[in-house]
Amino acid sequence: MQLLDDLATHWQIEDPEEQRLISNVSWAQYETLLAERGDSLAYRVNYLDGILEIVAPSRRHESRKTRIGTLLEIYFLEAEIEYFPTGSTTFRQAQQQVGLEPDESYCIGSEKEIPDLAIEVIITSGGMNRLERFRRLGISEVWFWQGDRFSIYHLREQVPESFLQTAGYELVQHSELLPELDVEFLNECVRNPSPLAAAKAFRQSVRQQMGLNEGDRPS
Repeated sequence: MQLLDDLATHWQIEDPEEQRLISNVSWAQYETLLAERGDSLAYRVNYLDGILEIVAPSRRHESRKTRIGTLLEIYFLEAEIEYFPTGSTTFRQAQQQVGLEPDESYCIGSEKEIPDLAIEVIITSGGMNRLERFRRLGISEVWFWQGDRFSIYHLREQVPESFLQTAGYELVQHSELLPELDVEFLNECVRNPSPLAAAKAFRQSVRQQMGLNEGDRPS
């Protein structure tokens, strides 16, 4: 679509984190947009109940999401957790009138149609109801990186009425999918201005937690 191409070009000039909301978009129009966009990474598209959200990620956004993914994959490797990265795959269900493209996502333990964990970096607040999108797809855990730290939400299928304000998710202090993960140290490593130093420090911390010496596994 020419509108989307023009927006992407404009947004890239100063590397802002920009988003646009468009109302009254049919599911057919949403799917047509996805088909026309193809594999382009210039912008991401989310959909909920006829509202289309178009996001042009900034360099800061992409840097954070890539660093989070790198650190998590170090954790999976060192902790010997089977994982299947699904990245920013478009997940959508017409009956639920929802479509989303997380910054990072993972199936844990086994490969599934819908990931267990989704991660979003939030630079610009506002937009559509993020947690509601994830709930409709049945994603168990959602991490938001905002304000230089993670907020972790876990879906409560048994008592959704207790968490109506958060679309059935409970804000938790530690990941229930990865209960041994030191989230506070992960926060520190994502904030570290040196990606290399952060990765090395995080790997060493995980190895110490697992009772490993530096030579126990290949680097």
